[in-house]
Amino acid sequence: MIQEHICKKEDSELYSEFLLGNKESFNILMIKHRKALTKFIMYYTKNTEMAEDIAQDSFLYMLVHKKEYDFKYSFKTYLYTIAKSRTLNYLKKENRNVPLHDEEIENFESELNVEDELINKENRDKVKTVIKKLKKDYQVIIYLYYFQNFKYKEISEILNISMSKTKMSLKRAKKIMEKNLKEGEKDDDR
Repeated sequence: MIQEHICKKEDSELYSEFLLGNKESFNILMIKHRKALTKFIMYYTKNTEMAEDIAQDSFLYMLVHKKEYDFKYSFKTYLYTIAKSRTLNYLKKENRNVPLHDEEIENFESELNVEDELINKENRDKVKTVIKKLKKDYQVIIYLYYFQNFKYKEISEILNISMSKTKMSLKRAKKIMEKNLKEGEKDDDR
């Protein structure tokens, strides 16, 4: 019953309690964000086990460097910024750059709502193809914006890019998807 009350608290409140010594509050934050954070990391790694390890490492980093969190940013933005940095460092070390797999696209496309026509059963394969054609940067921005509901400012902080570049990248990604879907429709009409 007590844990249910704590779960309803805001992330910043839970983190403040953690800083005051309440370890259960940090555990709740981990439970609350682990799944979505792992999905975010998978857009870079394409490996579930690796993404889970990096997500865990990101939480561990926060435990060790707990005083570094600046409360002017949302906890989620801070967490995703750490995860992105740790993921890119890992990939750089491993020199990895892997393509997006169909199972990740299944989850991605079922929630993506760029345009009304994108998501329906007849267009499933078309959407998969269109998403695979996007640059990884565009895939990540679309994921953060549509799945994690981050605002432009938060995305720009997580990805360490300007707000205008964030907006432009999202607009370009949507435009590319729309164009490729329309081209696919023309090919079907022939």
